[in-house]
Amino acid sequence: MSETSLLAVLNRKVVRPPPIWLMRQAGRYLPEYQAVRKQAGSFWTMCMSPELAVEVTLQPITRFDLDAAILFSDILVVPFALGQGVRFEDGHGPILDRFPGADQLVRDEGEWLTKLAPVYEAMRATRATLPANKALIGFAGAPWTLAAYMLEGKGSPDQRAAKLAAYRKPDEFAKLLDVLVDAVAWHLLRQIEAGADAVQIFDSWAGGMAQAAFQSWVVEPNRRVVDIVRKSKPDAKIIGFPRAATETGYIAYAGTVGVNAVSIDTASSMRWAAAKLADRVVLQGNLDPIALIAGGAALDKAVDEILAATDGKPFIFNLGHGILPETPPAHVGQVVARIRSRA
Repeated sequence: MSETSLLAVLNRKVVRPPPIWLMRQAGRYLPEYQAVRKQAGSFWTMCMSPELAVEVTLQPITRFDLDAAILFSDILVVPFALGQGVRFEDGHGPILDRFPGADQLVRDEGEWLTKLAPVYEAMRATRATLPANKALIGFAGAPWTLAAYMLEGKGSPDQRAAKLAAYRKPDEFAKLLDVLVDAVAWHLLRQIEAGADAVQIFDSWAGGMAQAAFQSWVVEPNRRVVDIVRKSKPDAKIIGFPRAATETGYIAYAGTVGVNAVSIDTASSMRWAAAKLADRVVLQGNLDPIALIAGGAALDKAVDEILAATDGKPFIFNLGHGILPETPPAHVGQVVARIRSRA
């Protein structure tokens, strides 16, 4: 298969215009997604039904001709494989059963494979259907972010349960991170084997922690995940997303973890990232999802500023976080057209 534009950039080539894909590009803002969601009856059913997952994965490619598809799934499939119950409630998001303790988590890879077989089947089917000039991205939650969900039982603005566990019982918390490092790396490898051209590690809760904690809970576990993947797949293309990291945190992450690319969140300056990080990693990001909702001249200006900041650098256009449900689909088309006009 010929090198896609996304893989070319991950191989540190400058591509003009840069490839574009968007976090949560297959999601609630699309009417065709809503139709499938109504048919499925639940978000989790969509994730675990290969036929539906493939259909939803391909919807934004069909509508917008984006350069990469990201498999429709969820980061919480890893806690599910480890034996912690997961359900999604409308209006409340994910709810996890009470954390059983690290020693009680399922470590049997055969059981993991059985539980997550639909995910890998969807990956294989998507790759078989996706045009050869489009890249396919797999993903997983990072150990810290998954630990925060598993210990809190839901999303948490300050990750209090995970932080308290890490401070009060560091040895037990370290055991949980060990389990998650192994499971996340295993899940990424299975996706690569099923046809993913690249994978992204989402550390969605990486912000708001002290520097030493960021090093211990974010940088080091991510580095270990990447190391395990590279031992099996030395050429694997990996994108890291330590959302809301500080500038010091981004520098530590980019210099230590070993990813090919780092996705920059909205609050950080892409011009700063181009000056301080681009010699170490490919950059991805960082359009404000609210600007995408706004549209019009403000959206064009935001796109142009990012393109100007990254000119001459290997770069992947994306958002600083995921597409929000109220986003007009036409505004995604506006961004794609604006970027492609720079060819």
